[in-house]
Amino acid sequence: MEPAILKINRSIIMNYMKEIDHLALDGHALELFLAVLEEGSVTAAATRLGLTQSAVSHALNKLRRIAGDPLFAKSGRGIVATAHAQALAAKARALIDEMRSFAGGVSFEPASAQLSLAVAANDFQRDLLLPRFFGHVAAQVKSLNLRVIPSQSPSPAMLRENRCDLLITPLPPSGVDIVQKRLLRDHYVCYYDPKARAAPTGRSAYLAARHITVVYTDNERLDFDRRLAANSFHRDIAISVPSFSGVPSFLRGSRMLASMPSLLASGVMRGFAHVRIPLPSRTQTLAELPMFMVWHQRYQKDPAHRWIRNQLETVAATAAGPGPAKT
Repeated sequence: MEPAILKINRSIIMNYMKEIDHLALDGHALELFLAVLEEGSVTAAATRLGLTQSAVSHALNKLRRIAGDPLFAKSGRGIVATAHAQALAAKARALIDEMRSFAGGVSFEPASAQLSLAVAANDFQRDLLLPRFFGHVAAQVKSLNLRVIPSQSPSPAMLRENRCDLLITPLPPSGVDIVQKRLLRDHYVCYYDPKARAAPTGRSAYLAARHITVVYTDNERLDFDRRLAANSFHRDIAISVPSFSGVPSFLRGSRMLASMPSLLASGVMRGFAHVRIPLPSRTQTLAELPMFMVWHQRYQKDPAHRWIRNQLETVAATAAGPGPAKT
């Protein structure tokens, strides 16, 4: 029969081994294990790693408790790996590779990427940038699924709650966790139907005319309209539509005016004439229209997201529009 004291000791050891936390495993211990395995000697492994022999022995003992196996057995003047240790070697190398990948960041290869992307944008920036963006990116990746949602009046919650990956807007929301970068700079111009009227000849004629403008479905006015009102320029708004694409059908054949981005001249406003908005030179900045892409801080260093942002910048750089028109 087995001595009682041996049974007690074995029970204590087994219970102790059950309490060993597998999360105590670390990369240094795995590297040490592989060094001992490859050198066939604790002393040689210690020399290779620049450690003392006692440090290697201590780390091996910890690893033995986690693995539940002696890992190495004496063989003559050296040691040999147990069958379990040999089986663990491949796993140890794979774990070290994973740790190295974790520390070095995830790589991104466009040619093999299958991307699913949500972008928030209102109709101006959507029509100006996203069709070309889709074609530009789709030609470089394995597959691309693009979902476009309206940004309306954009809020940080859209990015914080992961409702979109990117936001394109002239009014970037603010927040310590929100990152923005300007894509392009446009300006508002005054559109009119040249078959129905002449261009407004000055500020008085511009302000006296009836106007068409955009008010989004969340009752958010264009920033240009708000800036004019804040500077005491009051216009007669005859018609409000929820998007820029709704303006042409009302403007065509009428004597009304519509103040809209100049880059729409080659899009939905094709066929209409446009002139610089006749405001005093000191207030021309009211007509400026920058466009930003916005994202959440958690994607700042993500290689796939960073690549996507670079592609959007490239597309935006080609979005050439007409220069300021002369009155």
